[in-house]
Amino acid sequence: MEQNSRLEAASLTPGTVRPGGRTAKVRAAVLEATQEALIEEGFHGLNLDRVAARAGVGKTTVYRRWGSAAGLVADLLRDMAEQSVPAADTGSLEGDLLANARLVHRTLTDPRMGPVFQAVIAAAACDEECARALNGFYATRIHAWAPCVERAAGRGDVPAGTDAGEVVRAVSAPLYYRFAVSREPLHEADAVRAAAVAVTAAKAGSFTRN
Repeated sequence: MEQNSRLEAASLTPGTVRPGGRTAKVRAAVLEATQEALIEEGFHGLNLDRVAARAGVGKTTVYRRWGSAAGLVADLLRDMAEQSVPAADTGSLEGDLLANARLVHRTLTDPRMGPVFQAVIAAAACDEECARALNGFYATRIHAWAPCVERAAGRGDVPAGTDAGEVVRAVSAPLYYRFAVSREPLHEADAVRAAAVAVTAAKAGSFTRN
């Protein structure tokens, strides 16, 4: 995106976001620069001075508002949660969970987003602020997708009392294991299998609350 070297933010409490206007433009520019830096250098190479230069924003603005590399990553994760694709409603649990699995697969194998997630997962492993932000990102996404399981329970497709969040976690967990732990290639067939296993387990009552 075109950068504007004259972008400057008004004095803000760190972490606050005001919609619209110059503040929103500054945030968008800085978060895009943060994402680019994570792709190129990873979390440990994230430098506030270079992010400010890349975004065309004054250094004092970045230090005042975000404060640290962890602050940049935390706000990037909040923005990613806000911008995430809405959950599917295909009319069946199988279709909804398959859509979820395919979305996770596309995200993790995307040439841009894959490296971003590698960087933020690495950041969360060594920084508590990043860990909280990553937890918040996934809590938001699980909350967004939980209704597909709740609808299935309403139709009688899964037992009453099924923990919707646990079903959604079961879809993405094997995909993230391959991506972040075993570092195995991640294929669409893995996503299809993850969704099918989660559906089978949910229908069998494996996720009912005790």
